[in-house]
Amino acid sequence: MSTKLKAFWRFIRCLSGDDAYERYLKNHARYHKTNTDHNCHGPLSKADFFKQWQDEKWNGIKRCC
Repeated sequence: MSTKLKAFWRFIRCLSGDDAYERYLKNHARYHKTNTDHNCHGPLSKADFFKQWQDEKWNGIKRCC
């Protein structure tokens, strides 16, 4: 029962975007592990990540036509 509940909770977090920062950190680590030939910054802080995420989500034109 505990594993099903944990899987359900991970699914809910994924749908709501609550795990976005954790996914960002995993992707950042994976990308920088395989691509060492470039100069990149370290991962964003959690506050900076969510600020950037909100800015991308709400800035710009948000209409269909």
